[in-house]
Amino acid sequence: MIRVLTIALREVRSYLQDRADLAFSLLLPVAVFALMYGAFSGQALFNGTAYVVNDDPDGAYSQRLIERLGEKEGLEVSLLTRDEADAKLERSDVLLVAIIPDGFSAQLSSGWQTEIIFRQRGNGGQAGQIVASMVRGEADRLSQEVQAERQVHSALAGKAIGHDQIETTVQGLLERERELPVVVVSETLVGSETSLMHQTLPGIIAMFVLFALTMGSRTLVEERRKGTLERLLTTRLSVGQLFMGKFLAGVARGFVQTFILLALAYMVFRLFTPLSFLMVLLVALVFAAAASTLGLLIASIARTEDQAAWIGVVFTMSTVMLGGTFFEIPAGTVLHTVGKASINTYAISAFKAMTIPGVGLGDVTLELTVLAAVAVAGLILSRVLFRTVPGGR
Repeated sequence: MIRVLTIALREVRSYLQDRADLAFSLLLPVAVFALMYGAFSGQALFNGTAYVVNDDPDGAYSQRLIERLGEKEGLEVSLLTRDEADAKLERSDVLLVAIIPDGFSAQLSSGWQTEIIFRQRGNGGQAGQIVASMVRGEADRLSQEVQAERQVHSALAGKAIGHDQIETTVQGLLERERELPVVVVSETLVGSETSLMHQTLPGIIAMFVLFALTMGSRTLVEERRKGTLERLLTTRLSVGQLFMGKFLAGVARGFVQTFILLALAYMVFRLFTPLSFLMVLLVALVFAAAASTLGLLIASIARTEDQAAWIGVVFTMSTVMLGGTFFEIPAGTVLHTVGKASINTYAISAFKAMTIPGVGLGDVTLELTVLAAVAVAGLILSRVLFRTVPGGR
């Protein structure tokens, strides 16, 4: 057992001293996540521009509509002339333009029917449709407010109350309703917080750990080709001890890599509680064992370093896509069914579950069982196929 641990410790020490390997397995996943987090976090769900032609520039209600559109989060208003709008639509620089017609405010205040005209190319594009929906919503709200003012004026006709006083009072009541609505829409989050960190970080960790361990099979093939493994057997080391040493080295390497990435997530993003962090480390250990056996299996099958590298790349990328690393695969689809064969599916599911308050190891029994089964099956099969010399044992 001491010889097995000696081999494993030697491999881990070599890994920690290799700056290029550390940069790939630790700095690269941190950099990838930082880029994604910086690019997408803190942004509105929608960012677009409402291109507006205002043919009623002196109208109070047209100005109010434009101001309210500019106040909407994620929406920028760009005012165009008719000629500019026609030119941009002709060149497809914009796909949709909202036109406020002349006399819009006068007709609205008089209670007459008015309109906002949309000119578009094709269907206006997805962003254009969203902008059109936002413009319609604000126009409808403005129309309702104007109608409310007219009804109050009609009800108070003949009373000694000035027009400005009525308008100020109505607007104050409407503003209060917007701030403290009678009907409140509440959102209840089922499960955990849906954020980029929770959705992406587990996948990035699983992907890079699996990629590093499967690509490590190239080194083992190289050692076999150069006779390094055969020479190690002359030191009274058995094939079984050599195999277990390589296996434990892969487990230790994968666990160290996962531990550092999870520790950063724990300290920086507060994804775990102290208890859930300990539990997620157990999941990481089982996942590292499964990934280590897969790396040994690739090394046992491959005849050359290039074969090991290509098998590792294809296998890792396949499991990444099928495991829903960067996007959620809808349940009930063929891809979702096929994805159950991916080790990443269960690793990511277990990592994500540990970020949910109140979730324990009992809630990820299936995931741990599958990962442990892969580790045991991979260990047995790779031991059967393990070779210390090319073409032999």
